[in-house]
Amino acid sequence: MLKTGNMLRSANSPQYFKMMKMMPKWSRSSSVCVKSEPEEPRITTSIPGPKTQQLLKQLSKLQQAGSVQLFADYDKCVGNYFVDADGNVFLDAFTQISSLPLGYNHPKLMDAFDDKHYLKQLINRPALGVFPSSKWPEMLNNILMAVAPPGLKCVSTMMCGSCSNENAFKSVFIWYRTKERGGKIDFTPEEMNSCLINQPPGSPHLSILSFKTGFHGRTLGALSTTRSKAIHKLDCPAFEWPCASFPKYKYPLNEHERENCEEDQKCLSQVEDIIHKQKQCNPVAGVIVEPIQAEGGDNEGSPEFFQCLQKICKKNGVALIIDEVQTGCGPTGKMWCHEHFNLPSPPDIVTFSKKMLSGGFYFNESFMPPQPYRIFNTWMGDPGKLILLEKVIKVMNEENLICNTKHTGNHLKKGLLELEKELPNVISSVRGRGTFLAFDAPTAEARDKINIDLKKNGVLSGACGVKAIRIRPALIFQKKHADIYLDILRKTLKKL
Repeated sequence: MLKTGNMLRSANSPQYFKMMKMMPKWSRSSSVCVKSEPEEPRITTSIPGPKTQQLLKQLSKLQQAGSVQLFADYDKCVGNYFVDADGNVFLDAFTQISSLPLGYNHPKLMDAFDDKHYLKQLINRPALGVFPSSKWPEMLNNILMAVAPPGLKCVSTMMCGSCSNENAFKSVFIWYRTKERGGKIDFTPEEMNSCLINQPPGSPHLSILSFKTGFHGRTLGALSTTRSKAIHKLDCPAFEWPCASFPKYKYPLNEHERENCEEDQKCLSQVEDIIHKQKQCNPVAGVIVEPIQAEGGDNEGSPEFFQCLQKICKKNGVALIIDEVQTGCGPTGKMWCHEHFNLPSPPDIVTFSKKMLSGGFYFNESFMPPQPYRIFNTWMGDPGKLILLEKVIKVMNEENLICNTKHTGNHLKKGLLELEKELPNVISSVRGRGTFLAFDAPTAEARDKINIDLKKNGVLSGACGVKAIRIRPALIFQKKHADIYLDILRKTLKKL
């Protein structure tokens, strides 16, 4: 049990679900307070500035640094504001690719390791699968299970989003083959010998179905399900795993209900056809899907799409993996984005990372491997990250940050829709949930210019898909920050 504010949360208990339905915590009015924040962005040099350019030259001699945009002075970053090496102050609406739940240098995190017990957890980093701390079961229950997706009672910690998805795939394959053996957990000599030379039956022909324009990581197994940009995949061998189309909606949604419903049905029919065809050669053991395709363009799927997708998976004995690496931990106005979909039962596996600070995946009991060492690596996560996450969750409760995200997101989305009406030739298809928002530019070139010009004007944002700008602020992003963003965006778009 984890005390957070004046409430006591017990994961998956009847009391917990009753409280969540009553929403006495996440949904009541927010009281976010960020002290010592700048009032607004302040740009005093060219972007990138001279110090940043010098540092980039130094780094480029050591590694491929073409992705580096700015170097930070993290001592000076605070709240929603990023300060670069040249002293320029930016309103950060991208937050390290959606990874900072409380922004920069939050005071409740700054003293996390003043406690010597916590400090020792940090410096004596354990091989969690072999020598965990005596506090580890308590930490998992009190921290990760306190915010678990409803109905999922097991969790495995990992290092990042990619390895969370990789090990989710392994769990699905183990589960699938155990079913095929009728629940037997012993292996034949043929299975044991053949797997060492990458041949069946020990290395079976199985697949994970993913969706076009989806992103699930850059390690080799995850990369075989990533389909957002060619640059991620070029020159890398890949599994011959199938993919289906993900819905591409017309906006505004309420004006295109019929077309978007037809789009859902077309994509779902494709999923079902692929599963049936693959049974003959490379059976689909699992389907992985993002609640909102982030890297691929912030593409939404309707609740009806996800409900039907789950139904197809269940009917065909296929596991459903929801990838909440970007959408988890509150940015969409709920702790987990798939909670918006009112699924009749929990997903089989939910992967997480980014705002959750630690990577990992939640799962139901049937996906627990029957043998040890099968879901395993040296560290399997980091207790230090859970110490920070415990404090994050406490702040989220005390300051009602999911409520703040919902209200700020409504305000921000309304402002974006007003800009779309004012400047329809340069901004379109405003979409998303909470502050997890995006809009389209007319072309990829125009999108890139908008993103660069926003930076020059003091705002950090992100690009995704072919021509989309994505917004990924911290949970402490408030209406006043949204107004600054909207004002600078308007000036940027008008100049375009």
